Amino acid sequence: MASGRVVVVGSANVDLVAYCDRFPDDGETLVGRTFAQGFGGKGANQAVMAARLGSSVTFVGCVGADSLGAEITANLAAEGIDVSELATVDGVSTGVAPIWVDAAGTNRILIVPGANHVLAPAQVTDALDRLGAAAVVVGQLETRQEATAAAFAWARRVGATTILNPAPAAHLAPDLLAATDWLVPNEVEFAALAGEAPTPERIAASIDRWGCDVLVTMGDAGALVGTHAAPVVSLPAPVVRAVDSTGAGDAFVGAFAHAIALGNEPAEAARLGCACGALSVMKPGAQQSFPDGAAVEALLSTFDPALREKMRMRDG
Repeated sequence: MASGRVVVVGSANVDLVAYCDRFPDDGETLVGRTFAQGFGGKGANQAVMAARLGSSVTFVGCVGADSLGAEITANLAAEGIDVSELATVDGVSTGVAPIWVDAAGTNRILIVPGANHVLAPAQVTDALDRLGAAAVVVGQLETRQEATAAAFAWARRVGATTILNPAPAAHLAPDLLAATDWLVPNEVEFAALAGEAPTPERIAASIDRWGCDVLVTMGDAGALVGTHAAPVVSLPAPVVRAVDSTGAGDAFVGAFAHAIALGNEPAEAARLGCACGALSVMKPGAQQSFPDGAAVEALLSTFDPALREKMRMRDG
Protein backbone atom coordinates (compact mmCIF):
# COMPACT_ATOMS: atom_id res chain seq x y z
CA MET A 1 0.00 0.00 0.00
CA ALA A 2 1.57 3.29 -1.07
CA SER A 3 1.77 6.10 1.45
CA GLY A 4 -0.06 9.35 0.84
CA ARG A 5 2.01 12.51 0.86
CA VAL A 6 3.30 13.75 4.22
CA VAL A 7 3.86 17.51 4.39
CA VAL A 8 6.06 18.79 7.21
CA VAL A 9 5.83 22.50 7.94
CA GLY A 10 8.54 23.48 10.35
CA SER A 11 12.12 24.04 11.36
CA ALA A 12 15.46 23.04 9.93
CA ASN A 13 18.64 23.60 11.96
CA VAL A 14 22.24 22.60 12.12
CA ASP A 15 22.94 20.79 15.41
CA LEU A 16 26.17 21.60 17.29
CA VAL A 17 26.55 18.69 19.72
CA ALA A 18 29.01 18.56 22.64
CA TYR A 19 29.34 15.25 24.50
CA CYS A 20 30.39 15.39 28.16
CA ASP A 21 30.50 13.23 31.27
CA ARG A 22 28.14 15.59 33.08
CA PHE A 23 26.56 18.99 32.51
CA PRO A 24 28.39 22.00 33.98
CA ASP A 25 26.79 23.83 36.89
CA ASP A 26 26.18 27.58 36.80
CA GLY A 27 29.51 29.39 36.38
CA GLU A 28 31.42 26.11 35.94
CA THR A 29 33.66 25.21 33.00
CA LEU A 30 34.18 21.57 32.10
CA VAL A 31 36.12 19.82 29.36
CA GLY A 32 33.91 17.86 26.98
CA ARG A 33 34.73 14.55 25.38
CA THR A 34 33.79 15.00 21.72
CA PHE A 35 32.01 17.40 19.36
CA ALA A 36 29.87 16.69 16.31
CA GLN A 37 27.95 18.81 13.81
CA GLY A 38 24.83 17.36 12.27
CA PHE A 39 21.48 18.20 10.75
CA GLY A 40 18.45 18.81 12.94
CA GLY A 41 15.41 20.94 13.59
CA LYS A 42 12.26 19.18 14.72
CA GLY A 43 10.53 19.64 11.37
CA ALA A 44 13.46 18.45 9.30
CA ASN A 45 14.02 15.49 11.64
CA GLN A 46 10.41 14.37 11.35
CA ALA A 47 10.52 14.73 7.58
CA VAL A 48 13.65 12.58 7.36
CA MET A 49 12.16 9.81 9.51
CA ALA A 50 8.98 9.65 7.43
CA ALA A 51 11.00 9.62 4.20
CA ARG A 52 13.28 6.81 5.40
CA LEU A 53 10.21 4.69 6.03
CA GLY A 54 8.99 5.26 2.47
CA SER A 55 6.64 8.25 2.64
CA SER A 56 6.58 10.83 -0.10
CA VAL A 57 7.53 13.93 1.90
CA THR A 58 7.49 17.66 1.14
CA PHE A 59 9.21 20.07 3.52
CA VAL A 60 7.96 23.65 3.88
CA GLY A 61 10.27 26.03 5.72
CA CYS A 62 13.06 28.61 5.54
CA VAL A 63 16.85 28.64 5.72
CA GLY A 64 19.29 31.51 5.56
CA ALA A 65 21.32 32.45 2.48
CA ASP A 66 24.47 31.01 4.05
CA SER A 67 26.55 27.85 3.83
CA LEU A 68 24.54 26.10 6.55
CA GLY A 69 21.29 26.73 4.68
CA ALA A 70 22.75 25.28 1.50
CA GLU A 71 23.94 22.21 3.42
CA ILE A 72 20.49 21.66 4.95
CA THR A 73 18.79 21.90 1.57
CA ALA A 74 21.22 19.45 0.01
CA ASN A 75 20.87 17.02 2.91
CA LEU A 76 17.06 16.96 2.76
CA ALA A 77 17.15 16.47 -1.00
CA ALA A 78 19.59 13.58 -0.54
CA GLU A 79 17.05 11.97 1.80
CA GLY A 80 14.52 11.99 -1.04
CA ILE A 81 12.50 14.88 0.39
CA ASP A 82 10.87 17.44 -1.91
CA VAL A 83 12.58 20.77 -1.08
CA SER A 84 10.85 22.86 -3.75
CA GLU A 85 9.03 24.76 -0.95
CA LEU A 86 12.08 25.26 1.29
CA ALA A 87 12.80 28.98 0.87
CA THR A 88 16.21 30.65 1.15
CA VAL A 89 15.98 34.10 2.75
CA ASP A 90 18.52 36.92 2.86
CA GLY A 91 19.55 38.88 5.93
CA VAL A 92 19.01 36.19 8.54
CA SER A 93 21.04 33.20 9.67
CA THR A 94 20.07 29.59 9.30
CA GLY A 95 18.75 28.11 12.55
CA VAL A 96 21.21 26.38 14.86
CA ALA A 97 20.83 24.22 17.97
CA PRO A 98 23.73 23.91 20.45
CA ILE A 99 23.21 20.61 22.30
CA TRP A 100 24.83 19.05 25.35
CA VAL A 101 24.70 15.27 25.83
CA ASP A 102 25.89 13.66 29.07
CA ALA A 103 27.21 10.17 29.76
CA ALA A 104 23.70 8.83 30.41
CA GLY A 105 22.48 10.02 26.99
CA THR A 106 20.39 12.85 28.46
CA ASN A 107 20.40 16.07 26.45
CA ARG A 108 19.95 19.80 26.96
CA ILE A 109 19.15 21.87 23.87
CA LEU A 110 19.20 25.60 23.11
CA ILE A 111 17.53 26.58 19.84
CA VAL A 112 18.41 29.75 17.91
CA PRO A 113 15.57 29.91 15.34
CA GLY A 114 17.07 32.30 12.78
CA ALA A 115 15.34 31.81 9.43
CA ASN A 116 12.81 29.42 10.95
CA HIS A 117 10.97 32.39 12.44
CA VAL A 118 10.70 34.05 9.02
CA LEU A 119 8.23 31.40 7.83
CA ALA A 120 4.94 33.25 7.31
CA PRO A 121 1.30 32.16 6.84
CA ALA A 122 1.07 33.44 3.26
CA GLN A 123 4.22 31.55 2.26
CA VAL A 124 2.85 28.36 3.80
CA THR A 125 -0.57 28.65 2.15
CA ASP A 126 0.95 29.43 -1.26
CA ALA A 127 3.30 26.44 -0.96
CA LEU A 128 0.48 24.08 -0.02
CA ASP A 129 -1.76 25.39 -2.78
CA ARG A 130 0.98 24.49 -5.25
CA LEU A 131 1.10 20.95 -3.84
CA GLY A 132 -2.68 20.63 -4.01
CA ALA A 133 -3.13 17.56 -1.81
CA ALA A 134 -1.69 15.73 1.21
CA ALA A 135 -2.60 12.85 3.50
CA VAL A 136 -0.94 14.27 6.62
CA VAL A 137 0.35 17.71 7.61
CA VAL A 138 2.81 17.87 10.52
CA GLY A 139 3.79 20.94 12.54
CA GLN A 140 5.79 21.86 15.66
CA LEU A 141 6.47 25.00 17.69
CA GLU A 142 9.98 25.84 16.47
CA THR A 143 8.33 28.00 13.81
CA ARG A 144 5.70 30.66 14.54
CA GLN A 145 2.28 29.30 15.48
CA GLU A 146 0.46 31.44 12.92
CA ALA A 147 2.37 29.72 10.10
CA THR A 148 1.43 26.28 11.41
CA ALA A 149 -2.17 27.40 11.94
CA ALA A 150 -2.32 28.44 8.27
CA ALA A 151 -1.00 25.00 7.27
CA PHE A 152 -3.56 23.21 9.44
CA ALA A 153 -6.41 25.35 8.13
CA TRP A 154 -5.38 24.35 4.61
CA ALA A 155 -5.21 20.70 5.71
CA ARG A 156 -8.77 20.88 7.01
CA ARG A 157 -9.93 22.21 3.63
CA VAL A 158 -8.36 19.31 1.73
CA GLY A 159 -9.18 16.57 4.26
CA ALA A 160 -5.63 15.92 5.49
CA THR A 161 -4.90 14.73 9.04
CA THR A 162 -3.02 17.27 11.17
CA ILE A 163 -0.38 16.29 13.73
CA LEU A 164 1.00 18.92 16.11
CA ASN A 165 4.14 18.24 18.14
CA PRO A 166 3.92 21.06 20.74
CA ALA A 167 7.65 21.46 21.26
CA PRO A 168 9.10 23.55 22.72
CA ALA A 169 6.03 23.68 24.97
CA ALA A 170 4.09 26.94 24.81
CA HIS A 171 0.53 28.21 25.14
CA LEU A 172 -1.33 27.07 22.01
CA ALA A 173 -3.23 29.60 19.93
CA PRO A 174 -6.94 28.70 19.82
CA ASP A 175 -7.10 28.57 16.01
CA LEU A 176 -4.11 26.21 15.87
CA LEU A 177 -5.54 23.89 18.51
CA ALA A 178 -8.96 23.95 16.84
CA ALA A 179 -7.42 22.67 13.59
CA THR A 180 -5.32 19.95 15.28
CA ASP A 181 -6.39 16.30 14.90
CA TRP A 182 -3.49 14.83 16.91
CA LEU A 183 -1.56 16.55 19.69
CA VAL A 184 1.70 14.65 20.32
CA PRO A 185 3.68 16.05 23.31
CA ASN A 186 6.21 14.24 25.41
CA GLU A 187 5.50 13.86 29.13
CA VAL A 188 7.24 17.15 30.04
CA GLU A 189 5.37 19.08 27.35
CA PHE A 190 2.04 17.54 28.38
CA ALA A 191 2.65 18.64 31.97
CA ALA A 192 3.46 22.16 30.78
CA LEU A 193 0.26 22.33 28.73
CA ALA A 194 -2.08 20.55 31.14
CA GLY A 195 -0.55 21.61 34.45
CA GLU A 196 -0.12 18.01 35.58
CA ALA A 197 1.80 14.88 34.70
CA PRO A 198 0.24 12.54 32.14
CA THR A 199 -1.89 9.65 33.34
CA PRO A 200 -4.57 7.79 31.36
CA GLU A 201 -7.27 9.68 33.28
CA ARG A 202 -5.67 13.07 32.68
CA ILE A 203 -5.13 12.34 29.00
CA ALA A 204 -8.79 11.35 28.63
CA ALA A 205 -9.78 14.65 30.26
CA SER A 206 -7.43 16.59 27.99
CA ILE A 207 -9.08 15.13 24.89
CA ASP A 208 -12.37 16.71 25.95
CA ARG A 209 -10.67 19.96 26.97
CA TRP A 210 -8.57 20.41 23.82
CA GLY A 211 -10.95 18.83 21.32
CA CYS A 212 -8.36 16.59 19.64
CA ASP A 213 -6.85 13.15 20.06
CA VAL A 214 -3.78 13.07 22.33
CA LEU A 215 -0.67 10.89 22.18
CA VAL A 216 1.98 11.34 24.87
CA THR A 217 5.46 9.94 24.32
CA MET A 218 7.02 8.62 27.54
CA GLY A 219 10.62 7.85 26.56
CA ASP A 220 11.66 4.31 27.47
CA ALA A 221 8.21 3.82 29.05
CA GLY A 222 6.59 3.88 25.59
CA ALA A 223 3.52 5.98 24.83
CA LEU A 224 -0.03 6.70 25.96
CA VAL A 225 -2.58 6.94 23.14
CA GLY A 226 -5.95 8.55 23.67
CA THR A 227 -8.76 9.10 21.16
CA HIS A 228 -12.34 10.31 21.28
CA ALA A 229 -13.48 6.83 20.30
CA ALA A 230 -11.60 4.56 22.73
CA PRO A 231 -10.01 4.43 26.20
CA VAL A 232 -6.39 5.51 26.62
CA VAL A 233 -3.97 2.73 25.70
CA SER A 234 -0.47 2.27 27.17
CA LEU A 235 2.09 0.97 24.67
CA PRO A 236 5.55 -0.35 25.60
CA ALA A 237 8.81 0.62 23.94
CA PRO A 238 11.52 -1.84 22.95
CA VAL A 239 14.25 -2.20 25.57
CA VAL A 240 17.52 -0.84 24.18
CA ARG A 241 20.78 0.64 25.43
CA ALA A 242 20.47 4.43 25.18
CA VAL A 243 23.46 6.41 23.94
CA ASP A 244 21.86 9.73 22.99
CA SER A 245 18.19 10.69 23.19
CA THR A 246 18.54 13.68 20.83
CA GLY A 247 15.83 13.51 18.17
CA ALA A 248 14.06 10.45 19.59
CA GLY A 249 10.74 12.26 19.87
CA ASP A 250 11.09 13.47 16.30
CA ALA A 251 11.75 9.92 15.10
CA PHE A 252 8.53 8.92 16.86
CA VAL A 253 6.48 11.72 15.26
CA GLY A 254 7.87 11.10 11.78
CA ALA A 255 7.11 7.39 12.02
CA PHE A 256 3.64 8.08 13.43
CA ALA A 257 2.89 10.45 10.54
CA HIS A 258 4.12 7.88 8.01
CA ALA A 259 1.89 5.17 9.45
CA ILE A 260 -1.17 7.43 9.67
CA ALA A 261 -0.63 8.40 6.02
CA LEU A 262 -0.60 4.68 5.21
CA GLY A 263 -4.02 4.32 6.85
CA ASN A 264 -2.89 2.43 9.95
CA GLU A 265 -4.83 2.60 13.19
CA PRO A 266 -3.47 5.08 15.78
CA ALA A 267 -2.17 2.39 18.16
CA GLU A 268 -0.34 0.69 15.28
CA ALA A 269 1.15 4.01 14.21
CA ALA A 270 2.26 4.71 17.79
CA ARG A 271 3.88 1.28 18.09
CA LEU A 272 5.89 2.04 14.97
CA GLY A 273 6.84 5.36 16.55
CA CYS A 274 8.05 3.58 19.68
CA ALA A 275 10.22 1.28 17.59
CA CYS A 276 11.80 4.12 15.61
CA GLY A 277 12.37 6.22 18.71
CA ALA A 278 14.06 3.30 20.46
CA LEU A 279 16.36 2.63 17.53
CA SER A 280 17.33 6.29 17.33
CA VAL A 281 18.66 6.48 20.91
CA MET A 282 21.14 3.69 20.23
CA LYS A 283 23.36 6.04 18.18
CA PRO A 284 24.58 9.61 18.72
CA GLY A 285 22.99 12.60 17.02
CA ALA A 286 19.58 13.27 15.53
CA GLN A 287 19.03 12.47 11.86
CA GLN A 288 22.22 10.43 11.61
CA SER A 289 20.84 8.11 14.29
CA PHE A 290 17.50 7.49 12.57
CA PRO A 291 16.87 3.96 11.25
CA ASP A 292 15.85 3.04 7.74
CA GLY A 293 13.00 0.69 6.88
CA ALA A 294 15.19 -2.41 6.97
CA ALA A 295 16.40 -1.67 10.52
CA VAL A 296 12.85 -1.06 11.71
CA GLU A 297 11.60 -4.29 10.13
CA ALA A 298 14.42 -6.20 11.83
CA LEU A 299 13.42 -4.80 15.23
CA LEU A 300 9.72 -5.40 14.64
CA SER A 301 10.39 -9.02 13.73
CA THR A 302 11.03 -9.65 17.44
CA PHE A 303 9.32 -6.69 19.16
CA ASP A 304 6.05 -6.66 17.20
CA PRO A 305 5.83 -9.29 14.39
CA ALA A 306 2.16 -8.55 13.68
CA LEU A 307 2.90 -4.89 13.07
CA ARG A 308 5.84 -5.79 10.83
CA GLU A 309 3.49 -7.63 8.51
CA LYS A 310 1.30 -4.54 8.16
CA MET A 311 4.09 -2.16 7.28
CA ARG A 312 5.49 -1.78 3.80
CA MET A 313 8.81 -0.03 4.22
CA ARG A 314 11.58 0.48 1.72
CA ASP A 315 15.09 -0.72 2.43
CA GLY A 316 17.47 2.06 3.34
